[in-house]
Amino acid sequence: MKDFAGKLAVITGGGTGMGRELARQLVAEGCDVAICDVIEENMAETLRLCEAEAPQGIRITAHKCDVSNEDEVNQFRDDVLAQHGRDSVNLLFNNAGIGSGVSFVDGDRDEWERTFNICWYGVYYNARAFIPHLVAADEAHMINTSSVNGFWASLGPGSTHTAYSAAKFAVKGFTEALVTDLKNTAPHVKVSVVMPGHIGTSIAINSGKISGHAEPMAMSDDEINQIRKRIEKRQDMDLSAATNDQIREMVKAQGEAFRDNAPTTAAEAAAMMIQGVRDERWRVLLGEDAHVLDKLVREAPEQAYEDSFFKRLQEEANWGLGS
Repeated sequence: MKDFAGKLAVITGGGTGMGRELARQLVAEGCDVAICDVIEENMAETLRLCEAEAPQGIRITAHKCDVSNEDEVNQFRDDVLAQHGRDSVNLLFNNAGIGSGVSFVDGDRDEWERTFNICWYGVYYNARAFIPHLVAADEAHMINTSSVNGFWASLGPGSTHTAYSAAKFAVKGFTEALVTDLKNTAPHVKVSVVMPGHIGTSIAINSGKISGHAEPMAMSDDEINQIRKRIEKRQDMDLSAATNDQIREMVKAQGEAFRDNAPTTAAEAAAMMIQGVRDERWRVLLGEDAHVLDKLVREAPEQAYEDSFFKRLQEEANWGLGS
């Protein structure tokens, strides 16, 4: 698909980050856009930016939807088609996701499954809901956001990352299987798996909200004590002298640093995704760090979870996560 003018794009997780930037860049090219998110104030800001930048006549709609709930996803689909007056969709960006460092062994099961369900079932339910309407279009493309954690299930030796990684592996496998499936059943529909490295988004900030936690500075003493214990155990740090407010400041600063210190911006990542659609590439790595990590895993898969591998990743990709 080379030209997006007059097309309809559906973007999950459109409230911030790559989803917001995809919406802004697509409306600028004359594409109608429907976004969904669970944080309404974030969607309102995306809507404001898109409406200010869009050419006249472009339709942009925002829909509150929990992508891990199939009933809500089906309602989202019905609302999109009704509000845009169409029976087909050209682009589906399954972009919504949250992150979580909760352990499978000793972490909270509800939080673990919340992360997995959003990151995997959010893709699956939307793919199910919209596939008939992609097939009904003259040309269409489904873009599923996995992660570098879809081929390397870690952030580093100091971080548990099982729910997110398991879901992203599922997204990658599902999308790769769809490449052949669609060639046989609907060859005019293309599919891509997108694997971002460290992208400057608010995922670390938003994930806590979506999982039911308060903003860092409003966290209860019990929540802070749980974070203190987790950091001390996993990262071998002594935080006994740190006050609860200092821990709150640290959590807040970590989320902001993830967004502000990333090597690739959300706008740059969105542009790479759109170019991947134009080029009809089924596999799209986002960011130089993603390319380096992909190369290292292919070169030495048996060493991928050794400390020496992580040290090499830090040296060659300036990887700053998970230490």
